[in-house]
Amino acid sequence: MKQKHNVTVDGLDIEFATGTLAGLASGAVTIRSGETELFVSATAASALRPGQDFFPLTVDYREKFSAAGKFPGGYFKREGKPSEKEILTSRLCDRPLRPLFPKGFMNEVQVIGLLLATDGVHEPDILMVNGASAAMLISDIPWNGPVGCVRVAQVDGEFITNPTHDEMLDSDLDLIYVGSEKEMMMIEGSAEFISDERFYEALEYAQKAIQPIIVAQKELAAAAGKAKKEFALVITPPEVAEFCEEHAAAKVKEALGHDSYTERKLAIEAIAKETTAALEAKLGAENVDGNDVARAFDEIQEKLYRQNILETGRRVDGRGSDDLRTISCETGVLPRVHGSGIFNRGETQALVISTLGTSRDVQEIDGLTGGATSKSFILHYNFPPFSTGEAGRFGFTGRREIGHGALAERSLLPILPPEDEFPYAIRVVSEVMSSNGSTSMASICGGSLSLMDAGVPISGPCAGISCGLVTERDADGNISKHVILTDILGAEDHFGDMDFKIAGTTEGITGFQLDLKIQGLPFDITLEAIKQNAAARMKILAIMSEHMPETRSDLREHAPRIHTIKIDPEKIGALIGPGGKNIRRITEISGAQVDIDDDNSGRVLIFATDKESMDRAIQEVDLCTAEIEVGKTYRGIVRGIKEFGAFVECLPGKEGLVHISELADFRVNKTEDICKLGDEMVVKCIGIEKGKTRLSRKAALEDAKEESGNDSLEIDPEDEA
Repeated sequence: MKQKHNVTVDGLDIEFATGTLAGLASGAVTIRSGETELFVSATAASALRPGQDFFPLTVDYREKFSAAGKFPGGYFKREGKPSEKEILTSRLCDRPLRPLFPKGFMNEVQVIGLLLATDGVHEPDILMVNGASAAMLISDIPWNGPVGCVRVAQVDGEFITNPTHDEMLDSDLDLIYVGSEKEMMMIEGSAEFISDERFYEALEYAQKAIQPIIVAQKELAAAAGKAKKEFALVITPPEVAEFCEEHAAAKVKEALGHDSYTERKLAIEAIAKETTAALEAKLGAENVDGNDVARAFDEIQEKLYRQNILETGRRVDGRGSDDLRTISCETGVLPRVHGSGIFNRGETQALVISTLGTSRDVQEIDGLTGGATSKSFILHYNFPPFSTGEAGRFGFTGRREIGHGALAERSLLPILPPEDEFPYAIRVVSEVMSSNGSTSMASICGGSLSLMDAGVPISGPCAGISCGLVTERDADGNISKHVILTDILGAEDHFGDMDFKIAGTTEGITGFQLDLKIQGLPFDITLEAIKQNAAARMKILAIMSEHMPETRSDLREHAPRIHTIKIDPEKIGALIGPGGKNIRRITEISGAQVDIDDDNSGRVLIFATDKESMDRAIQEVDLCTAEIEVGKTYRGIVRGIKEFGAFVECLPGKEGLVHISELADFRVNKTEDICKLGDEMVVKCIGIEKGKTRLSRKAALEDAKEESGNDSLEIDPEDEA
């Protein structure tokens, strides 16, 4: 039976429905806002795969072109691999769902979202998260939800919930917030230099805004929810856990004292191998599962990492909770590239390269659900296997790389100059050379240095850092003790409870992302983490500014130069020429690129890599947009031969008539006696009447005689050519 439940959030209606589609799925809902509608399903495997040692949660969001009344492009007319937006929406939905599954639950779970209809006004990413929560809640899969999700904007100092695309154009905040009934679960977004205090207020506002969404999901589950199934949980056998604790805990503790990640990793692998052999000798090889031993070692490391921090306040590398690792910066490290920088923080290293391009290099975006259709700033993040000292698949761009790149991109975007002041397309590529914690934040720091090295006039350097969390709980499950960690290592991310990334400048926050492994973050700890992160960012910015106080005053040698010319909008057609003839000619003879703004403002951009090319292009643009003036002399080309005279093109696309009586200072019987098609001819404009231009070769010859002082001066037609 179909069930519907509606909720209104700040005047925006959201409708949850179930019971009509996908009856065999564990849980399935449709969610609608305006005329944007999604279908979301949740399904769990009934049994584990053989040898499975991880929780395989997969979230896939797909946009169907039929939702917007369009055909897919390409020959096959079928949707292909997921777009960047689909991948980012999938990741956005995955992260708040994952911590709410019971510990030890490892049956494969698949959540699929399909965009069924879009009105181009309401963003489907928020609906996907809420729909996934509702599908999980009404399913028979064990899950400790629901969660609610909203987007929060700020326009003229006022918060707006779930803004439209038009409202987002005026907003200086784009906050995607996911929370449970009492606590925060996940945040993601960007801002234009919002203060820490206002950022915290936005989080509090969003927590209140999600409550009606959570209530609606509970009502739907009460009416149509299934009883939760009992699944076998994967837990380390007590005899394996006890044996590993007894024989290996002390050795692991000692191994964690090594200085580098590689040394710690190799030492623990050797201890695990030795412990496995001892366990097999005791229980028999056939009775020992390698996954159980690996899980036991993971639990030992987690316990030791957390215990050491909570009891001593010291971390595995000897730092205090709010200490940064050693930071160093370099710029101008590569020849020929437009800008380059290396940012080192402990064992994390990012080589970042900036490239400046023309307006033809912008990235086109499929505007299926509305919003921007192109972007002139792109950041690509690459995470090769050697960065963690491992061998693995190379050349494939994974979801993680796309997600980390998007975070770094939106964090750096606010510091870039406006396009009308710096009309370049900009591509930043972060090559992660070494990874041990927060490479996305290192990419932001390295990206700032690289942009400054390229001569991009940014408003100020931007830095990012991640804070972690270790908690201890009382008998009731409440947090009784906690420590916030600045600049977390990879292991502290893995064994800790939080990864809270914030990027910004001295003026405010520009980007943020929160991921949790616990089932909610209290707001008092959130505020503490925001303050601790801000202090760390200021230290990093000071180090970066010490290395490079300001942007280079000029672009690098091999970067394209831009010259802007303002012309009369009515002359745009003359510059373009029939079928683009004039633009193509200018490009061919100068080697420069000429772009005309499509806003009919008359702004012309010339891109060139050297002065000679730039000067020639400017000259040609001036010629194309100039008008033939009475009294001026021109060197033109004969474009037409008639009995009554010759038509001469004085300027590109502009010509006039040299009457046969004006071809020479003597009687001319035939036009062909003086010139032929394609000849160059020096002419003077002697009049413009009713739009027709009168030219004279005779007058040009007379002027030449007067200037030379030689009355007998004659110019042979062949000399003109």
